[in-house]
Amino acid sequence: MRIDAGAVAELRAAGDGPVCAYVYDLDGLRAHAAAAVAALPAGSELFYALKANSERPIIDALAGIVAGFEVGSAGEIELVRAAGPGAPIIFGGPGKTDAALAAAAGAGVAAVHVESLHELQRAEYVAAGIGVTLPVALRVNLAGPLPVATLAMAGRPTQFGIDEDDVPAAVALVQRCRHLEFVGFHFHCLSNHHDALSHARLVAGYLHRARHWAGAAGVPLRVVNAGGGIGVDYARLDRPFDWAGFCAALVGVLDGGATEPVRLRFECGRYLVAAWGAYVTEVLDVKWNHGACFAIVRGGTHHFRLPASWGHSHPFSVIPVDDWAYPFPRPGVRARPVTVAGELCSPKDVLARDVPVDEVRAGDLLWFHHAGAYGWSISHHDFLSHPHPRRLFLGGSAGELEGDAAAAFGLGH
Repeated sequence: MRIDAGAVAELRAAGDGPVCAYVYDLDGLRAHAAAAVAALPAGSELFYALKANSERPIIDALAGIVAGFEVGSAGEIELVRAAGPGAPIIFGGPGKTDAALAAAAGAGVAAVHVESLHELQRAEYVAAGIGVTLPVALRVNLAGPLPVATLAMAGRPTQFGIDEDDVPAAVALVQRCRHLEFVGFHFHCLSNHHDALSHARLVAGYLHRARHWAGAAGVPLRVVNAGGGIGVDYARLDRPFDWAGFCAALVGVLDGGATEPVRLRFECGRYLVAAWGAYVTEVLDVKWNHGACFAIVRGGTHHFRLPASWGHSHPFSVIPVDDWAYPFPRPGVRARPVTVAGELCSPKDVLARDVPVDEVRAGDLLWFHHAGAYGWSISHHDFLSHPHPRRLFLGGSAGELEGDAAAAFGLGH
């Protein structure tokens, strides 16, 4: 999403303190999601991973475009059901409680991604107690090797999935569970992978393994969930993931000589929403320490934790603001690298480090691009009890502020 002058003007006009907000382009999001779904080959479907951004307007915008929603908790099930009572849901996560399994069963989920043999037994126990049949897919931690990505959940020891060596035992166990219905396998091995053709080859490998395990056990294979992991290269936003090339490479993979069709499922979050949100914050101070220049902003990692959690400098643009209300000189810097730090009492509260700028001054705004995923939803909102940022949603019900942000700042439309 490009800098939206109208949104900037609206945020500045509020006049209730330094600007600090998330801005989301719902029309752009809908168009992007619709194009992504349309490009998929026949026999595949795209779910939205709610963990990337669970704001209600985001869910509303995607409902009816994506095939359904991937959730990681009973709370996220409630969020989806409030927005789309009939929307298909798939449920994953390495630590599901009995209450969460019961919520999944009660919500009629399309699949629970089971992460261990013990969790299989607990899912059977919970489903039997309720008197329902619960559809399950076995999440597998592959032995690898896997492509290089920002995060790896498989190919090495992690808390995720069933060890590849234990898959035959897991398939045998689920066949003995009278209240579980085996639907297939789930693979979510990587996060933020940038190579489209390599990712297509990875998905083909998932299908090959899944067919082998199902064939060896003599069970039908209905679904292979290839997870998400489609990446955003925050250092090179001019090189987006080649979704069209990825989808083209998948053509022919689905049949693979198999006699029974398999539905290929994806659960993307970042790829769908990252580009359609921005974090906008006002520079409070520009200062020097030991030869380094810092721009201190209203906000920081308690609002936008992604840069600190991944250790990258998040891309931003400077929006010059000519107004200066104080009767003393305005601090600023020209043509020098700047580190953008927040208002927290922590040296780790950094959003971007040593980034060259033409000019930045106290009172200017910084527009952080591609902040629509893993920003507000993963941040430690109440550390030091600073006010929350506004959340401004453009398109649809244009200009609406979400929930507590609207109440906190006395704004609404």
